[in-house]
Amino acid sequence: MEEKFPVRKIIHVDMDAFFASVEQLDDPGLRDKPVAVGGGEKRGVVAAASYEARKYGVRSAMSGRVAAERCPELIFVKPRFDRYKEISLKIRKIFLDYTDLVEPLSLDEAFLDVTENKKGMPSATLLATEIRQRIYEETGLNASAGISVNKFLAKVASDINKPNGQKTIPPEEVLEFLEGLDIRKFFGIGKVTAEKMYQLGIFSGKELKARSLEFLTEHFGKSGTHYYHVVRGIHHSKVTPERIPKSVGAERTFEENLSSEVFMLEKLTHIAEELGRRLKKQKVAGKTITLKIKYSDFKTQTRSRTLGYYIADQSLILELAKELLYQETLENSVRLLGLSLSNLNTGNTEEEPEEETALTVQLRFEF
Repeated sequence: MEEKFPVRKIIHVDMDAFFASVEQLDDPGLRDKPVAVGGGEKRGVVAAASYEARKYGVRSAMSGRVAAERCPELIFVKPRFDRYKEISLKIRKIFLDYTDLVEPLSLDEAFLDVTENKKGMPSATLLATEIRQRIYEETGLNASAGISVNKFLAKVASDINKPNGQKTIPPEEVLEFLEGLDIRKFFGIGKVTAEKMYQLGIFSGKELKARSLEFLTEHFGKSGTHYYHVVRGIHHSKVTPERIPKSVGAERTFEENLSSEVFMLEKLTHIAEELGRRLKKQKVAGKTITLKIKYSDFKTQTRSRTLGYYIADQSLILELAKELLYQETLENSVRLLGLSLSNLNTGNTEEEPEEETALTVQLRFEF
């Protein structure tokens, strides 16, 4: 059964190496040099890397030690989040000149639904070009963009011509584009999932599309349903101006690795207090608590428990965290602990695509 669904014009705008670019903008002495934001402390982690640094393999979430080994000339600078937020708000104002349907994902990226826009422009491609030009003129920073019929495709497209470029995937090219896409380029498929797909003989969208819904759910659970639909161009998620959080968390990286659970309990107390403050500030509670453990060898483990009721009290969160900590023996010394609460009382539900929905579009729809 084939069903038509509304084709939207979605733009995903992604600032190029945002934090590092802001530092290079404000300090001319850093321009054209390899820069890492964060990572300069003993146990620091890189928050962002300039494109000059990326040429050496420096990436965000990498330890500063490894980053310095890969790029001996790397310049570490301290993050200035107030400054990043200031520029992010300027960029947000530019977006709102074109549409009220703006969904920020972080300080440096957002979705825009321009199906109907304030400029009355029929071409989302031209709108994206104009938006990027205004960002450069008003902030001095470059942005890349992806333009397509849904959020998933726009997100994938924005990464294709980075930095300072854009890519449009019009309706008539969606299915062919997805079939030829390397599985590693699918937004939401990380390294571990990609390796599992390789083992199953899935290397491209075409091979993913050839697998049945039953096969994918058997091997990937609920995510298998998502993969089944997105490779067919089906992704109904709307651009929502007020993003409802799916979880609230807090974590801490330690100066020295911890090998004693006694010391870890002390750290968990502070983390639970911080999580409690964040829950109170956002006025939410949750049913699922997750303990995140990152070992000294950088292996990450999570342990979760779902309750039959909502909680937000830090003392109860701490008690449950203790249970999760003692749930099984630790594999190694620990460099990071984190706590998060999900399954929140926000009424947030994901839109589930219909299984028998196919991508049907009008090719005259101007992009």
